[in-house]
Amino acid sequence: MDRLLIALGIAVAAGAIAMVMRRCRPDAPTQSNTWIPEQLDRADFDQPATPWLVAVFTSATCDACRDVRAKADVLAVDHTVAVSVAEHPERRDLHQRYRIDAVPLVVIADGRGVVHRSFLGPVSATDLWAAVAAVREAAVS
Repeated sequence: MDRLLIALGIAVAAGAIAMVMRRCRPDAPTQSNTWIPEQLDRADFDQPATPWLVAVFTSATCDACRDVRAKADVLAVDHTVAVSVAEHPERRDLHQRYRIDAVPLVVIADGRGVVHRSFLGPVSATDLWAAVAAVREAAVS
């Protein structure tokens, strides 16, 4: 009987400690509610007649944005892929229109402005090249 009471006491103590530790746990990190547009008006960007648009939303004060912009600039292919940079605050109008609240953001849209791929945050040149190639190839198939 004594052993049963001791075991019961240990179980109750362990349960109480577990409850206290659970209450002391910090809240989960907040989750991003960042908006990424699904459709762009091609008239808002450079070379609206090209079949593909790589739109790069950046900020003048963002170090990662400069890197992403440099990687995206080399994607421009005459008459096929246009690269257009919307830097905040210079192009605040586009950031507001498309509800862009986090940068760098790269979106790849077709000739009708439908967004096929997007990248939020730093991205490698390889991933950008592969994404453009994949959406162009899928459109041909």
